[in-house]
Amino acid sequence: MTGGAGRNSADRLRWHGRRHGHALRKGRHALIEELLPRLRVPAEVGGAPADLAALFAESVEDIWLEVGFGAGEHLAEQARLHPAVGMIGCEPYVNGVAALLARVERDGLSNVRVFDDDARLLLPCLPDAVIGRVFVLFADPWPKKRHHKRRFPAKENLDTLARVMKDDAELRFASDHMEFVRWSLDRFTRHPEFRWPARSPKAWRRRPEDWFETRYEAKALAQGDTCVYLAFRRRRRATALA
Repeated sequence: MTGGAGRNSADRLRWHGRRHGHALRKGRHALIEELLPRLRVPAEVGGAPADLAALFAESVEDIWLEVGFGAGEHLAEQARLHPAVGMIGCEPYVNGVAALLARVERDGLSNVRVFDDDARLLLPCLPDAVIGRVFVLFADPWPKKRHHKRRFPAKENLDTLARVMKDDAELRFASDHMEFVRWSLDRFTRHPEFRWPARSPKAWRRRPEDWFETRYEAKALAQGDTCVYLAFRRRRRATALA
């Protein structure tokens, strides 16, 4: 099977989640071998183009990023609903990547590109102020205290997201793990480049209108768990980019 987006092992961040599940069916294995190389976002030094829109065959009005897209149901539906937006999804789990590729092929989605590895490897390669929306949906909460350093909304990741996001760009975060929600909200609200515009509980109890349920969300709701939906904005930069 073709490996992840090529980087030297010495340069790789340590990944603590799964990369493989059950053996892929023949059709999905073929998608990994044939379709993924055409959609893969390069992340070697200098690999991601300065004009990120050049990754897409057709002109796009904006570029959105999903960190950890799981099986890709949300990303694929956003791509279908917003054909003028270029969607970049990051996911190291091979089976999830294959599931997204199956949706891309089935629905003829030309505005999806894939980074099949840890998003933290891609973010430093992206140009400044190019992303109009970011999704961090039902990320692993790493509930044990000794594992909290693995949680994605850590300051260093928020620093990088703030650099690559446009002024006023939206970041959507969702989880059913309340301690993780409180921990993440604390990190976001203390970060100088993000603001939380919520004015009432409705802002985090209701999903956005253009929301598409993920399998993790569906499982949580079926179990009677509460899901929280947070939306943050990247503050406007004090001075224009050089």
